[in-house]
Amino acid sequence: MHTIRIAVMAVSMLFAFAAWANPVDINNADAKTIAESIAGIGLAKAEAIVSYRQQHGPFHSVEDLTKVKGLGSKTVEKIRPDIIITSR
Repeated sequence: MHTIRIAVMAVSMLFAFAAWANPVDINNADAKTIAESIAGIGLAKAEAIVSYRQQHGPFHSVEDLTKVKGLGSKTVEKIRPDIIITSR
């Protein structure tokens, strides 16, 4: 019984990791999706990303995220693998 519990927990952890494994298109995702998909980005920062995008147009590179208030270059480098950029 103990072995089954461990196996179930291991599978659950794999599914949780898989949810973060898919990059998010920050030019099309809503704030909730961004916050749920990118580790280290909460709802407030995700809303700032969407607001910036609405005011200034789509992002052309991941580095453009440093223009969003509250996102510095260290944060952007950390989340780079979780982001994709596509045109709208």
